[in-house]
Amino acid sequence: MTTIAELREQVRGPVVEPGEDDYEELRRVHNGVHDRRPALIVRATSTADVVATVNHAREAGLDLAVRGGGHSAPGFGTCDGGVVLDLSLINNVFVDPVRKTARTGGGATWGDFNHATHAFGHATTGGIISTTGVSGLTLGGGVGYLARGCGLTCDNLVSAEVVTADGRILVASETQNEDLLWALRGGGGNFGVVTSFELGLHDVGTIYGGPLLYEVEDGPAVMRAYDEYIQQAPEQLGAFFGWQMAPPLPFIPEDRHGDMFCVVVTCWSGRPEMGEQAIKPFRDVAEVKAELVGPMPYPALNSAFDGLFHKGMRQYWKADYVLDLPDEAIAAHVEHGPPTPSLSSTMHLYSINGTPSRVGPEETAFGHRDARYVMVIGAFWDPPVEDDAAIRWVRDYYDAVHPFSGTEGGYINMLSEDDDRVAQNYGRNYERLQQVKATYDPDNLFHLNQNITPAR
Repeated sequence: MTTIAELREQVRGPVVEPGEDDYEELRRVHNGVHDRRPALIVRATSTADVVATVNHAREAGLDLAVRGGGHSAPGFGTCDGGVVLDLSLINNVFVDPVRKTARTGGGATWGDFNHATHAFGHATTGGIISTTGVSGLTLGGGVGYLARGCGLTCDNLVSAEVVTADGRILVASETQNEDLLWALRGGGGNFGVVTSFELGLHDVGTIYGGPLLYEVEDGPAVMRAYDEYIQQAPEQLGAFFGWQMAPPLPFIPEDRHGDMFCVVVTCWSGRPEMGEQAIKPFRDVAEVKAELVGPMPYPALNSAFDGLFHKGMRQYWKADYVLDLPDEAIAAHVEHGPPTPSLSSTMHLYSINGTPSRVGPEETAFGHRDARYVMVIGAFWDPPVEDDAAIRWVRDYYDAVHPFSGTEGGYINMLSEDDDRVAQNYGRNYERLQQVKATYDPDNLFHLNQNITPAR
């Protein structure tokens, strides 16, 4: 077993222990609820550093938390008394414009990725916040603005370099370790540390879109119009419905700052001159009270809400896959959604029909291909908002709308640590995932995640 002194000699990145410079800052993750104190933080700079750290944690019998962007709602990117493997320094992005792919380090964020790919007029499905890690979003499925036309992020995963629990370096692709590639496409961080991702790119440069804000009383009509239109809209149109307390931004009338609205956030990735026609049904359903809609670089939209979700905010999430939106469900959303406990707390309803629905349910580990929506209810707050009030709002809201979801399980990237539906969250592919887990991590070293137990 390596000592910490020997580990320092084996890695080139910083190895930080409690009491050392930067430890207090480096131990913190995006969700401020998780105030944990690891015994060791290794800031890897290469695959070799990752191998050494994995070997050290395994041999020492320590918990191993793997951190990409650090956005994990349950705080899987940190731990008490174990080892944190911080990948944030492995964040380079290399674009191949001929093959239309990009290879990105396991610590890159979507801001890093979009910055590199936008220069070539390309993008792939990212999240809604640019500080989110490419790694976590991809491994959990990957829902975002471009999903209806470009597929989930995991559908665009071409290959990956993976350090397994026994310290091997493997390539997962369509021709090498195919079962591992299948599992990485939606199976989470269960199978190893992904040090690089190769993702397919699409021709997306300037998009047309942004948020449209409506009065809360128009919520039922707007939600129904969203549901009906997004099912048959051109697949270049991405849009989600949500609730939003108005922040103090110039495009919102000053006397409405702090008021609650319902919102449709749009992203048309086809020809920009066709964008206004594409979003017209959202204008026709009710009077738009405020908007920030127009042509813009895709990275601008992907980072537009970063300020509402700053690092250190306390967070609590619940999520479901949704098959249908009956009138009773809409009524429950309108009753429980608007009384949010804070500016950033919200419910978002993301459409995943279109391209994602044409992938077979067993072609990737992401098995919920029959779902029309991913629904997430998230409380994000700072003091003086109390934890109990914020968490109670999420739970009450979820309890009211969950009976109408029509299916089991929730999107693993948007669940807090008390969600115990692991098998349902992975869907019909759970038993096969257990077999892959047994192949690459039989002793469950990688258990700080939505954990798949290895098959016996």
